[in-house]
Amino acid sequence: MWLIGLRRRYRVVGASMQPLLDPGDEVLVDPRAYRHQPPRIGEIVVARHPAQANLQIVKRVAEVRSDGRCQLQGDNPDPAQSSDSIVAASLILGRVTSRFAPA
Repeated sequence: MWLIGLRRRYRVVGASMQPLLDPGDEVLVDPRAYRHQPPRIGEIVVARHPAQANLQIVKRVAEVRSDGRCQLQGDNPDPAQSSDSIVAASLILGRVTSRFAPA
């Protein structure tokens, strides 16, 4: 899917999604996943950071609100490694469909 342009590839930078995703892991993202439906709780997404437009974050959907916003959170229980974000659904770039371990 990536080779024919139906997925985008992203590299995980921080530790917010550990133990599932480690820094250096690469994920494939379906950028069309939410064209006709909102994200679902539990899905892992790539989104633009709500306060830093040039920063992309990988988080899990914790809540989908009726006002079109989603609460995203990391899997890492250490608050120094992960923070929650509330983002407009329009800031979500796609759903993570798979990952690659670092080479």
